[in-house]
Amino acid sequence: MSTMIQVTEPTMVLNEEVCKSNIARMAAKAKAANVVFRPHFKTHQSREIGEWFRASGVDKITVSSLNMAMKFAEWGWNDITVAFPVNCLEHEKINALAAKIRLNLLLVHSEGARQLSECLKYPVGVYLGVDTGYHRDGVDAGNYEKIERIMNIVAPDVNIKFEGFLTHAGHTYNARSKEEILQIHKDNLRMLKNIKERYIDRYPQLKISLGDTPSCSLADRFGVADEIRPGNFVFYDVTQLKIGSCDWYNIALAVKCPVVDINRHRNEAVIYGGGVHFSKDRIDRPGNRPLYGMVAENHNDYWGNIISGVELVSLSQEHGVMHCTDDFLDRLHVGDVVTVLPVHSCMTADLMKIYHMNDGKTAAHI
Repeated sequence: MSTMIQVTEPTMVLNEEVCKSNIARMAAKAKAANVVFRPHFKTHQSREIGEWFRASGVDKITVSSLNMAMKFAEWGWNDITVAFPVNCLEHEKINALAAKIRLNLLLVHSEGARQLSECLKYPVGVYLGVDTGYHRDGVDAGNYEKIERIMNIVAPDVNIKFEGFLTHAGHTYNARSKEEILQIHKDNLRMLKNIKERYIDRYPQLKISLGDTPSCSLADRFGVADEIRPGNFVFYDVTQLKIGSCDWYNIALAVKCPVVDINRHRNEAVIYGGGVHFSKDRIDRPGNRPLYGMVAENHNDYWGNIISGVELVSLSQEHGVMHCTDDFLDRLHVGDVVTVLPVHSCMTADLMKIYHMNDGKTAAHI
């Protein structure tokens, strides 16, 4: 159980070929569906990986913070949507970005709209965030009174251009089948269609922007949507695998971890790889045994098939506990390296920071 990449501690490994294939496939899907592809860069947050998107024709991106927007603007991206509710306490960053790039912001509350109008020195585009079922942020899709309240604040402002409506159907992540994901997508499009029909005469140029990896991975049609913003698809992960968004061979990111202890009595092994490496995002399952990651066969620098019955089931700060089959334990030794596919690749990448590829190549995360 050895690996060609030198591993002495938890090491994040990126399969460049798989990652580029994921990018090309989603770009082709957007082109075939005649929608703008504005991928969310919060998953990878990497200058180098951003260039792989540019090579696939991407020139518009999404981020989740102004700090992220500033970094990608520095790297030559000049059409950026910050898909996080506007925080006008950061007005200096907003104006610094708006002075040099095409910047789109997200409004979800009338107070935020009023504050934005008061602090702007340069033009920005704004999307109004609508909630189609995720219940995280945004105006309820049918709450036209609240929508009107926000739009009436921004309409007179010469520095604000209303771009349209934006949503994130994050409740697809709670689905447990492809059919359930596609039904959520269908319901999402129906609500967005109602909104677009209500406002298209007043705002003929308005756009509908949607983005969640499960829907964008499984659907081929996007109805009234003008733009898609998936992000996690660039790496995928165990969550996406479990809900049917991808196959195991689409997962482009893993963490290689040293084995530091074996307990045959409990059919467990301990790895150097804990919550500070993977995060503590998990999949809850019946029987009170959460899933934090799946173990795959080592294959040269990367990995092969997922090993049935070998799972990461407990995390503390630096420790990870794997439940193992007898056969796997027979082959395992302290000092070996195992390959773990994370439950949530976005969070793992944010914690690990450095992507290791074959031939000694690396890429940095912000």
